Amino acid sequence: MIPSTCIVVREGVQSEINASDLVVGDLVFTRMGDKVPADLYVLKSEDLKVDNSSLTGESEPQERSNKNKMKNPLEATNLIFNGTHCVSGRCYGLVIRTGDSTVLGQIANLTNTAGERKSPLALEIDKFVKLIAAVAMTTALIFFIVGQVINNNISFSVNFAIGMFVAWIPEGLPATVTMLLTFAAKRLSKRQVLVKNLKGVDTLGAITLLATDKTGTLTRNQMTVAYIWTNGKIFSSTQTNSSEIDVVGSIDKVGIKNILEISTLCCGAKFDRIDVPMSERNILADATEAGLVRFAGQKIENFDQVGKDIPKVFEVPFNSTNKWMMTINRSQHKNGVYKLYIKGAPERILALCDKIIYNETVLPLTSEIIDEYNSKYEFMASKGHRVLAFAELELNSDKFPDGYKFERDPINYPTHGYTFAGLVSLEDPPKHGVREAIGRFRGAGIQVIMVTGDHPLTAEAIGRKINLILGETKSEVAKRTNRSIDEIQEDEYDAVVIHGEKIDDMTDADWDLVFRKPEVIFARTSPKNKLQIVQRAQSIGHVVGVTGDGVNDSPALKKSDLGIAMNKSGSDVSKEAASMILLDDNFSSTINGVEEGRLIFANIKKSIRYTVSHSIPEVIPQLVTILAPLPVILGPLEIIVIDLGFELFNSLSFAWEPVESRDGLMTEIPRNPVTSRSIQILRERKARHSNEIDPETGEIKERHGIKKYLNNIKKPFSKNFWLDLTDETVGEKLIDGDLLMYSYLEMGSIITIGCMVTWGLVLNSRGMSLSDARNMAKANKYFTNSSPDYKLNNGTIINGQQQVQYSSEASTAYYIGIFILQSFNLFACKAKYYLPFGKIAFKNKATFYSIFGGAVVCFIVAYTPPLNSIFNTSYTLSPIWWLPPFGFGIIVLIYASLRILVLRKYRPMKMNPEIAGLQMYPTIWSTRGSKV
Repeated sequence: MIPSTCIVVREGVQSEINASDLVVGDLVFTRMGDKVPADLYVLKSEDLKVDNSSLTGESEPQERSNKNKMKNPLEATNLIFNGTHCVSGRCYGLVIRTGDSTVLGQIANLTNTAGERKSPLALEIDKFVKLIAAVAMTTALIFFIVGQVINNNISFSVNFAIGMFVAWIPEGLPATVTMLLTFAAKRLSKRQVLVKNLKGVDTLGAITLLATDKTGTLTRNQMTVAYIWTNGKIFSSTQTNSSEIDVVGSIDKVGIKNILEISTLCCGAKFDRIDVPMSERNILADATEAGLVRFAGQKIENFDQVGKDIPKVFEVPFNSTNKWMMTINRSQHKNGVYKLYIKGAPERILALCDKIIYNETVLPLTSEIIDEYNSKYEFMASKGHRVLAFAELELNSDKFPDGYKFERDPINYPTHGYTFAGLVSLEDPPKHGVREAIGRFRGAGIQVIMVTGDHPLTAEAIGRKINLILGETKSEVAKRTNRSIDEIQEDEYDAVVIHGEKIDDMTDADWDLVFRKPEVIFARTSPKNKLQIVQRAQSIGHVVGVTGDGVNDSPALKKSDLGIAMNKSGSDVSKEAASMILLDDNFSSTINGVEEGRLIFANIKKSIRYTVSHSIPEVIPQLVTILAPLPVILGPLEIIVIDLGFELFNSLSFAWEPVESRDGLMTEIPRNPVTSRSIQILRERKARHSNEIDPETGEIKERHGIKKYLNNIKKPFSKNFWLDLTDETVGEKLIDGDLLMYSYLEMGSIITIGCMVTWGLVLNSRGMSLSDARNMAKANKYFTNSSPDYKLNNGTIINGQQQVQYSSEASTAYYIGIFILQSFNLFACKAKYYLPFGKIAFKNKATFYSIFGGAVVCFIVAYTPPLNSIFNTSYTLSPIWWLPPFGFGIIVLIYASLRILVLRKYRPMKMNPEIAGLQMYPTIWSTRGSKV
């Protein structure tokens, strides 16, 4: 986090010490290439620039000196901060803060204090578990009492109550969910997404709002030459599909050659090494200088030799007063041996010129040419680019002979009469794939907002290139309609760009208005502002994802439902705060994560739909056993071996379930959409818990230790618990009414009927009718090896061993029946968009492996004699009794198919409306609308 050493001046002596040994009041010397070791007050500087991008998000290097007019400490021009980089010049600075007291340390502390929220998956599973546990405990208690009343046998009643409780609880569910998330995390790692928290896999699929940093996340954090205007023509650095824009081709073109020469020679950049190609060098310069040098180095074959052949003899570094840099180099020409090169702010450079390279020659600057210059300047600036002007002047040997000594004070070099060479625009371009990724996010119903420390105009310009902003802002509507801004109504514009200084003054109504807009950018934000934005979005029900790579992003990364950091460019603080890391720093990998998250949610839901379908076939035998009464149909151990045996195998197969419909998956509305109704429900819930709300976070306080335990015991007896449990829901839940209806009432009933019919047929094949079974169970002295003989209705007399055998065979048939029918249900639960036939049935080979594995477990329990006495099964059951469940299995598939057709017609899935204007062409197209 801090450099190992730094240069300090103590008692007049300059020495190198460990940065950790710095104390407030030390005098530190910092120069180009150094990482700032503490927060410093600048006492003396020379051409000082620092890269604050990791701290504030500003992509441009910031000038610093001992003067300041800014009120915001982060923008103070006489302060440089721990963790930032000095990219130009040097300074002596006084240490004002060290360690945790620095701005960097304070941000890290914000990260540590930001509380974590439970993931949507955890919340929904908690809700389901509480509901099932309440039902299980209640029914177990009720039927324990009923058992005592009917049988007056404490042992029998306890066993019965345990069986009832175990039947309701899906024991394999936690293992199933954990395994499904683990397999999904492994798949994501192959797609360059590292998951630090398993629940993050599902959370990414649940997000409704993604707040993303700009510099280094959406953009490359690398200034790149975009356009050049010279010789009366405009050129693009890349291929273009515009007939009005040429491509920079040959470096011998008039104007292009001059621009490249000035970029190479009027330059203060240095390299860490020169024995490697330009693309592999670390350029020690500010981002703009580095962009120009990188461009020139790629075009000029003998770039390093140029500086040696045309050496620099004099230099005036860039400063905030002149806003230009000038060098004089030894360059032989027909009139002398020196040549002056200058670059800087266009308006300053133009004022120094009276000639221009135009139409293959040098012409006087006329009003017509100046009008064209203004037009091209506006064209470049409107795209959010940084624009520089270039000029040159051949120095006549009559005034400046060989060996002439140039001076700054007094100035003895020409200050006007230069020849204007052209304009160059540079941009911090979006990363490849960002535009398409944001388009897919919006197509999936996920709102993407930019939260950056950069200038609002720059942020908006980038936003318009990457599908983040398509509509007009309030000011643009006002300009287009020739009205004042106050006259514009809220429904007339879709985009808002908000300056960070306004955030503290925003009311609840202002925040609601902002989040109702589909296109939002927050600019000039501080780390505290980013945290506020996340908290405000969460307060109205958004599941918030945050992407970022800087220290300034870390508090928001920690507070969000899912923080996503960059691996290569990300700071250590941001990676520590995040729940997920993009290994390749590719923002478009995030949309892969969303797809995987939505898929895993769909598969977990299918798995739960399948898993809880066996609850009713397990519960009904318990009820029938005591109420009819009948002999034990399914014992507690059989239930456990069902849940943790073949059912676990089958449910795990959903971990490999492929996408049923990729288009359907990524065009569905988010499962927890934020609507006016959902906001109202959330606020009503918070009002019910007003005495439990934390005033700082706006969330319900989380209890710990014994208080949490006691509170959980009391909750089911409170009104709020049941109101929360039965709250109206907007969107799709993991466990909703449709799932419960299907699993418990519909499919649970079909499977129960199939198994009960099979159970009865097996008993009947042995001559035992239902009335026989009921009478024997009611007598409470049969179905043990030592039981007395019993005469069946058909006249057959059976002894105790036969009674046990017949009952065990029927119980085994019921047990196997659950396995067979659930195997059919496994295919039925796969289907959401299509019917459970054809390709969908065979896409996932793991399904067949799991059925085979489950069959092995099932038949070992059923047909292994040593296990029969433990699980109340019998190896004497004939395989012919497998056929009835197969018949009911066909009914399962037919019913599931009819159900899908009915729901498709009367309750179609909600899809996102298509968004007009999204630019979804491939990434071979650049962000400037030209082909790369």
